[in-house]
Parts: sequence; structure tokens; C-alpha cells
Amino acid sequence: QVQLVESGGGLVQAGGSLRLSCAASGRTFSSSGMGWFRQAPGKEREFVAGITWSGGRTSYADSVKGRFTISRDNAKNTVYLQMNSLKSEDTAVYYCAVRSGTTYAYWGQGTQVTVSS
Repeated sequence: QVQLVESGGGLVQAGGSLRLSCAASGRTFSSSGMGWFRQAPGKEREFVAGITWSGGRTSYADSVKGRFTISRDNAKNTVYLQMNSLKSEDTAVYYCAVRSGTTYAYWGQGTQVTVSS
């Protein structure tokens, strides 16, 4: 059974930083792309950042470029999202996901990030 468990969310003031982690278990994801998504209240889930299986290529939503960094440690089956210069509009539930083929097939339960202004 595949499990993705996010952690590291919380309450932070605007301008602060948080580091999210997503630990995967149940199978090895070292050959899979992984990503972070978020969903704010009343809004649709949106892509935040993605990383290839090797970590050699990353992609970001325009809204987080230059502030967020995605990385992974395949030995630990873990993907990270370093979030700096946080803004109130970054407030959302953050989800990690693993690609299978062309889609994100496995999802975590989410971790809440709240940025106070």
C-alpha cells in the first residue's frame, strides 16, 4: 500500500520560512517524478513545484518562483519544499504527489500552511 505523509506545515508570519517534507512508503519512488500542490479555501488545487526522478530538473508555478525550492532525497524516499519569503496568499493545504506515467497517481493527506500578515 502506497503512503505519502506530509509534515512541516504550521503558522508563520509573512516573510518567514517553512520546510515541508513528504515521506513515501510502500514502494520505491526513486524512478518517479514528484510534485507539490496546494489548495486554498474556495479555490481549486494548483500546481506548486515538480521535480524529476533524478532531481536534475525542477519546475515551479510563477507565483512561487524565486521563493520556493523543491528537492528530493531518493535514499530516504522523501521530497522537500523549502518555502521562503512567505506571503498571506501562500496560505493553503499543501499536498505532495507522485507521478505514475503522465499523471500524479498517489497523493498525501496534506499539511496546512497558514501565513499571517
